[in-house]
Amino acid sequence: MTVLLALLAAPMGSPLMAGSPMGTGLDQRRGDQIRAYQQRKEGNLSLREIEARVVPTMRDSQYIGFDYDASAAVYTLKFLRNGTVIWVEVDGRTGKVIGRTDG
Repeated sequence: MTVLLALLAAPMGSPLMAGSPMGTGLDQRRGDQIRAYQQRKEGNLSLREIEARVVPTMRDSQYIGFDYDASAAVYTLKFLRNGTVIWVEVDGRTGKVIGRTDG
């Protein structure tokens, strides 16, 4: 119980949280955001530009979110259609769809 209270009371950037999977995941996400910002400054497309190109092509599907792989500059947009998740991979440099799964 004491350990749980210490973890809950510790700030996210504290050494206590540094070794936890939760802290590592947050650090990774923040790093991806920084890389996405830097890549945007270098001419890569923004998430909004990618969405504007891809979402209208996915008729009869509900857009449910995205992931971004900064090391590959690839956006993965996620859609739901008739209970099936569809992933659409898009090159962040060109906006070209490079992969798609339909369940």
